[in-house]
Amino acid sequence: MNAFTIKDLENLSGIKAHTIRIWEQRYNFLKPQRTETNIRYYSTDELKSILNIALLNKYGYKISHIDKMHPGEIRDRILTIGNAQAQQERIVNELIQHMVDMNIEDFEAVLDTYITARGIDKTITQVIFPFLEKIGILWMTNHINPAQEHLVTNIIRQKLIVGIDGAFSHVRINKTVLLFMPEGEHHEIGLLFTYYLLKSKGVNVLYLGANLPLKDVEFVANLKQPDFLYTHLTSVAANFNFDRFLTNYHNRCGTHKLVVSGLLTQQYKKKVPESVTFKLSLPAVMEFIAALA
Repeated sequence: MNAFTIKDLENLSGIKAHTIRIWEQRYNFLKPQRTETNIRYYSTDELKSILNIALLNKYGYKISHIDKMHPGEIRDRILTIGNAQAQQERIVNELIQHMVDMNIEDFEAVLDTYITARGIDKTITQVIFPFLEKIGILWMTNHINPAQEHLVTNIIRQKLIVGIDGAFSHVRINKTVLLFMPEGEHHEIGLLFTYYLLKSKGVNVLYLGANLPLKDVEFVANLKQPDFLYTHLTSVAANFNFDRFLTNYHNRCGTHKLVVSGLLTQQYKKKVPESVTFKLSLPAVMEFIAALA
């Protein structure tokens, strides 16, 4: 069984840790256990409860009323919320719940149903990317089992590749972006999503994939002379040194502009080399792509 911290619950539900503690004191739906050092931790069932309760609360239900509902009633009420954004958030929560339960067939069924109803484009932007944003922190803190991660990411990877294969733009942008991930980074989903966004806007893409030595990136960049190089860093091997990577890149490939996105950029507080630009959020990435036109 997975064990989640109060910070995990905050990141996944959007409810501040302080508020979660108050809810624990006043209501009955959360009963955390504690480690020997008195640190709260929460079960899979409690994670699922907080996701559903947070969604109902966000869309108008008072916590005091939710506390009196049984789990089936909570699920039924969520289904009746007509707000389109709420339904997208419900789908993302379902994906999280299926992931932690390792209900992989149900996980894929949720995605396939949304693709059938809305198409691959909207599924990627409205469901897959918000899901990845939410659970990315769990990958970094090892609060989900690696088997869960691999099963889920392989399904998403398949959907993204289908989306990339079918992506088309009537407008062609005379810019080329080379996509790669450095040695030690194997989380390819974010980079595939960027590939999809670029191709759907008519940008030419060179995709080198994951775990690539910098000398190979340098070779292709010098040969093809792309307008930008781009990497997305979610979580990397323990021996990966972000400072060293940025310095080595600047020394070897500094004539090529590098754009970096992903969770690691949000945690990096030092000065960035002149040849490197960070994009700290999806809107920032979208602005970068729009500016290529």
